[in-house]
Amino acid sequence: MEYKFQGLSSNEVDARIKEGLVNKSKIVPTKSILQIISDNIFTLFNLLNFILAFLIFLVNSYKNLLFLGIVICNTLISMIQEIRSKKIVDKLSIITSLKSNVIRENKIVTINNEDIVKDDIIILKAGNQIVTDCIILDGNAEVNEAFITGESDLINYQKGDLLKSGSFVVVGKVIAKVIHVGNENYVNVISNDAKYVKPINSILLNSLNKIIKIISILIIPLGILLFLNQYSLDNNLQLAVINTVAALLGMIPEGLILLTSTVLAVSVIRLSKINVLVQELYCIEMLARVDTICLDKTGTITDGKMEVVKVISLNKNYNLEEVMGNITNNLDIDNATSIAISNHFKKYNNYQLIKKIPFSPIYKYSGAEFKEGKFIFGAPEFLIEKEIKEVKDNQENRTLLICRDDEPIGIIVLKDTIRKNAKKTLDYLIKEGVDIKIISGDSINTVNKIAKDVGLVNFKSIDVSTLSNLELEHAVLKNNIFARVTPLQKKQIVEILQKNNHFVAMTGDGVNDVLALKQADCSITIKNATDAARNVSQIILLDNDFDSIPNIVHEGRRTINNIERSATLFLAKTGYAFLLVLIFMFVNFNYPFQPIQLTLTNFFTIGVPSFILALEPNNKRIKGNFLINILSKSLPTSLTIVLNIISITLLSEIIGLSKEQTSTLCVIMNGFTGFLLLFKICYPLNRLRLVLIISLILGFIGILIGFRNFFALTVLNFKMFAFIVFLVGESLLLFSLISFLIDKLIKKYFN
Repeated sequence: MEYKFQGLSSNEVDARIKEGLVNKSKIVPTKSILQIISDNIFTLFNLLNFILAFLIFLVNSYKNLLFLGIVICNTLISMIQEIRSKKIVDKLSIITSLKSNVIRENKIVTINNEDIVKDDIIILKAGNQIVTDCIILDGNAEVNEAFITGESDLINYQKGDLLKSGSFVVVGKVIAKVIHVGNENYVNVISNDAKYVKPINSILLNSLNKIIKIISILIIPLGILLFLNQYSLDNNLQLAVINTVAALLGMIPEGLILLTSTVLAVSVIRLSKINVLVQELYCIEMLARVDTICLDKTGTITDGKMEVVKVISLNKNYNLEEVMGNITNNLDIDNATSIAISNHFKKYNNYQLIKKIPFSPIYKYSGAEFKEGKFIFGAPEFLIEKEIKEVKDNQENRTLLICRDDEPIGIIVLKDTIRKNAKKTLDYLIKEGVDIKIISGDSINTVNKIAKDVGLVNFKSIDVSTLSNLELEHAVLKNNIFARVTPLQKKQIVEILQKNNHFVAMTGDGVNDVLALKQADCSITIKNATDAARNVSQIILLDNDFDSIPNIVHEGRRTINNIERSATLFLAKTGYAFLLVLIFMFVNFNYPFQPIQLTLTNFFTIGVPSFILALEPNNKRIKGNFLINILSKSLPTSLTIVLNIISITLLSEIIGLSKEQTSTLCVIMNGFTGFLLLFKICYPLNRLRLVLIISLILGFIGILIGFRNFFALTVLNFKMFAFIVFLVGESLLLFSLISFLIDKLIKKYFN
C-alpha cells in the first residue's frame, strides 16, 4: 500500500541513532538495584543504630552489639525482596511498554516509543499518548493537555500545529513529523518526566513518616539528658553509655519501615503471579481501603466486543448499506463500536469525501461529509430531540441513529458481550462491602439491561446527560448506575465520592476514562487499554480481564491488615521506651535494661512474630485510621510495661534486690507483656498462630534458662518468683483495664 509520506529509510534511522537523536528516556520504570541497596542501607534508623553501636564499641561492651545482627538481617531481607519485586515489575513493564506506529520506507511499522528518532513520521489516533513533540502534516485532532496544563478542555489541532508531548489524542487522527526526542521534548523540559505520576496519597506512608519525624526530633536531646543522668549516679562511663544506648534502641522501630517495604514488595510479587502489574507500590494500600468501585461498563462488565444485530431503515430513499459502506470505508477504526460496524457493512467507495467527522466522547457521534450529503451516526438523544418508536423498541441494546443532516434515515442495533465471570466478580465485591457504581456513555436502558443480566438487583439508575453539577452531586450518593456520562462527569463522580469520605477505585480502558482514572484513589486498567489509560493507571491487568479484581482487593487487605498488626508490636516497644526515657531522666535509678537484653525480648515478641504474621492470609475489611488503630492496640502494652518497670525498680530497692536481679525481673515482665499483646492481635487463634505463640514462649524461656549469663540474667530465687506472680496478676489487670479505657476513648472521640 502506498502512503502519502515516505518516512525515513533504514540508513537515515541508523544515522540519527548514531547522532543520539533517538527518544531514549532517562526515566526507568523502577529504582535501580544500586538505588535500592542505597535506600535500604542509608536510612535514618540505620544511621542511629550504627552510631549507638559505635558508642557501645568504644566502652568495650562487645556482646551488647548483638542488636546489629538483627538490623543487618532486616536490611538484607528488605533489600532482597525489593530487588526481586523490581525485577518482576521491570519484566512486566517491558510487556506493557507503549508503542507507536511510524511510517518508514512507505510502510507502517510498530516500534517502542524509545526507538522513535527525530524526523520520524508518526501516526496518532484517539487514545494515543503524544510521546514526542511533533508537527501535524495531515489530519486534525482534538487533544487533551491535562497532564501538562492541568486543564481538561479539548484543544483542536490542525495541519501545521505543534503537538506537545505529554498530551493525548481524544478525537481524530493525524500524521505528524517528530521534531524533538528525549530530553528535548516539552514534557521533559518542564518536568523531567514523560509519564504522569499520581502523587502518593498513603495513610500508611504518612503515618510512618509522622512517627519517624517525632522520633528523629526527640531522640538526640533525650539521649543526652538521659546519659547525663545515668553518668551522675555513679560516674561509671561504661554503664552510663550501655544504659543510654539500651533506652534509645528501644525508641527506634528499626524493623517497621523495612518490614513495610518488604511486605509491599511481596505483594507485588504475589500479584505478578496472577498477571497483575503494580506500577506504584503504595497503591496496594488504596486497594485495601477501597469502599467504592466505579466500573466503566464497556470493557469491564462487558468484554469490549460488540456485534451489529439489526439494521432498521427509517427512509426508503436511502440505501443504508451504501451510506454506511461509504462511511466505514473512511472511518477511523479505533473503538469497539467502529470495529463492529466496519465488520458488518460492506465497503463502498462511490461517494466523494469532503471531510471525516471523528467520534467525540462528548458529542457521541461520528460520520463523514460527502459531496452527496453529511451523514452522521451516534446516540439518538444527542442527534434529534423527538422520540423514535424503533429506538424505543430496541432500547435494551445499544442503538445508534443514522442521520443525513438533521433527518433520521436508519438505526443500527448493537449488542454487548458480558464477561464470563462478571457476575462472580460483582457478587464478591458486594459481599465484601464494596459499593458498586456502574458508569457508561450508553443509554440508561442499555446499561440497566447489562446490570440486570449480571444479576444486580435493587440498584437505582439515572441518566446524567441533563443534570447540572449540583444535581449530579445529589445523584451520585443516591444512585448506582449512571448513563450518558461524559468524560468530565466520570471525573466529577469520583470527586464527589471522595469529597464524601469514600476511597474510590476506578476501572476503565478508554480515552474517555482517563480523567476519572487520574482522579481515583486507585486506578485499574488492562494491557490492551489506550496509551493514555495505561499511563494514568496504577495497576495493569496483563490478561486483559477485570476478573482479577477480587484477588487484587484481597491482596491489598492482606497487606495493610498485616502491616497494621506488625506495626502494633513495634510501636508498643517505641511507646514504653519513650516513656521510660522521660522517667529515668529525672529519677536516681539506673536504667534497668542492657541492649542485649532488649535484643532478646524484641526478637521473640516483635521480630519473629511481626515477620510471620505480616505474610499471613487476611481478608478483613480495613476500618478506622491507621495510626489510631495501632496506637489503641499498642498503648495498653506500653503503659503496662512502664508501670511494671516502675514497680520493679521501686520494690527492688525496698526488698534489696541487686541490679542483675532487677534487670532479670524487668526482662521477664517485658517478655510476658509482649506475649500478652501478641495473643491479643492473634485472636482468634488458628493453628499457625497457636503454634507460633507457643514456640516463641518456649524459645524465650529456653534462652532465659540456658543463656542467662550471656544476657546478664540471674537465677530466680523464691523472693523474685513471688514478685513475678504478683506482677503477672498486676499486668493482666492493668492490661485489661487500660485496653478497656482506651477503647472507650476511641469510640467516643474517633468513631
